[in-house]
Amino acid sequence: MAISLDEIDVRLLKELETDADRPNVELARIVGLSPAATLNRVRRMKEAGVIRRITARLDSALAGFGLQVYLLVTLARHDEAAERRFAAEVAALDNVIAADTVAGEIDAILLLVARDVAELQVALSRLATRGGAQRMVTLLRLSELKPSSPLPLRATSVQSRR
Repeated sequence: MAISLDEIDVRLLKELETDADRPNVELARIVGLSPAATLNRVRRMKEAGVIRRITARLDSALAGFGLQVYLLVTLARHDEAAERRFAAEVAALDNVIAADTVAGEIDAILLLVARDVAELQVALSRLATRGGAQRMVTLLRLSELKPSSPLPLRATSVQSRR
């Protein structure tokens, strides 16, 4: 089901993506609505799944995770049970902070953090043994070229994920 986003919805979403900690009263002032109307719009977009959650973005290095790696994974098997086992192991590993299945030469791309090489090795071993990864390519993240950015929104319909 698609929901329609008008210009005010788009402005609200952009403001929330820029600073999700902004008070509702300030959001209302920015978009020119009452606080109650603003709250209702945000609630509607949450219920529709456009806003999945509001979180704080942490600096992993400052939080003690000096290693950040991208992991390209190819699974040994491609049946439903093997894919479920891999997904369960990825979900169980706290060191995996982002993961996507992809199409192409590899099956998944993961972003892992670790305090040191030993902690990283434990996570890699678990993915290989319990997760069924056949081949893993580890890419050390050196620096951020561009931070996660707001979506390039405009007033249209957005597909609901519910």
